[in-house]
Amino acid sequence: MNNAVILAGGQGKRMKADIPKPMFKVLEEPMLEWVIKACEEAELSNLCIVKGYMAEKIDEYLNGRYETVLQSERLGTGHAVMQSVPFMEKNGGGNTLVLCGDAPFIDSETIKKSLELHENENNSITVITAEIDDPEGYGRIVRGESGITSIVEEKDATAAQREIKEVNSGAYWFKTSDLIEYLGELTRNNAQGEYYLTDSVFIALNKGRNVNAYISENPNVVLGANDRKGLLALNTAARMAVIEKHLENGVEFNCIDGIVIGRDVEIEAGTEIMAGTHLRGKTKIGKDCRIGPNCIIDDCEIKDGVSLNYVQAFKSTIDAGVKIGPWVHIRPGSHIKSGVKIGDFVEIKNSIIGEGTAVAHLTYVGDSDVGKKVNFGCGTVTVNYDGIVKSRCEIGDNCFIGCNTNLIAPVKLGKAVYTAAGTTITRDVPDYALAIDRGVVKIKEGYSLTKLKKRLEKA
Repeated sequence: MNNAVILAGGQGKRMKADIPKPMFKVLEEPMLEWVIKACEEAELSNLCIVKGYMAEKIDEYLNGRYETVLQSERLGTGHAVMQSVPFMEKNGGGNTLVLCGDAPFIDSETIKKSLELHENENNSITVITAEIDDPEGYGRIVRGESGITSIVEEKDATAAQREIKEVNSGAYWFKTSDLIEYLGELTRNNAQGEYYLTDSVFIALNKGRNVNAYISENPNVVLGANDRKGLLALNTAARMAVIEKHLENGVEFNCIDGIVIGRDVEIEAGTEIMAGTHLRGKTKIGKDCRIGPNCIIDDCEIKDGVSLNYVQAFKSTIDAGVKIGPWVHIRPGSHIKSGVKIGDFVEIKNSIIGEGTAVAHLTYVGDSDVGKKVNFGCGTVTVNYDGIVKSRCEIGDNCFIGCNTNLIAPVKLGKAVYTAAGTTITRDVPDYALAIDRGVVKIKEGYSLTKLKKRLEKA
């Protein structure tokens, strides 16, 4: 059985925030989640997360998904892995991958290919490395005829060793039984007084065991962040990688200012994404759409030929040929059907809007089932909440809702119902009826002459 141990106990003092370092987000997702997903995509499901600083935050986020162990004292990477020994003993017999929870760009392909090399060469340890143009600050990989001979930290490297481009990512495959053995032999005989996991390489070599390195094709596997500047660099790298993927797939970007796209978002060819747009979660966007500028789309399915302009939409479905915006809010649970037009300052919540319906402006439609080719006048409100329960409105096909109509749920309008402007509907209206609710207009002549006397005198 193969395992993965993810080190997630770091504090990240230079981040200046009270959360564990691996919980800082890249593309709106914790770095820890990036590492977990890479393991899952590589078909590694037996995970142990080593927590430390503010461990409750890790527990709260994982919500029981994977086993966790606590590193109560921060005494180095070797000490962190020591905490997972009971986990490894329980799941022994195979190999264990050790990863850093704050190095988000480890990928499933690197994990699978490094394991293949590890097993084919019968290695005790396989270090995952990368070759980068600027290796400053990283541990260098020193190789001999039969594999790596050492990992040299920059401060200890010779001038020649500093020229080496292959660097340590901090990720390793171990034979599980060997790793447990090496952890028992680590010492704190160093300037930091900590247990270094890298010392296991020297222990293995001294025992005559095979140690080698797998050079990842992804140079970003080595990237991490120690401060906010580094975190920004991670976000920038991730953002551009996602945008470049969509460019290759035929998505159009005329300007990428402010565009942030989650890595699970799917976009079909021919769609244009405009400046200031954020696409999040499991959003799926069809072909030939125009999204933006300045949209937030979160966990939505958007079909072909949709136009969204200054729209915020969450957990909803928008069918083909819909035009929405500007300044529209689509709240969770909504289904906007084909050919709908929604204009400025409209909010739709947990509602079905039928084909060809128009909601032009200044309207709230909540908890409603709206038919086909309905026209909403300006200022219409479905009054769906009485302070205790929320109720639904049903509006039939071809209705015409006059300006400033209030529909007091639960209420049903039949087919082709007209409501007069200013009407409040409190009971069902049958098919083809006109609903009018207007009080008697009273006119008091000369009223403003008294009320505005002083103002009128100055005019």
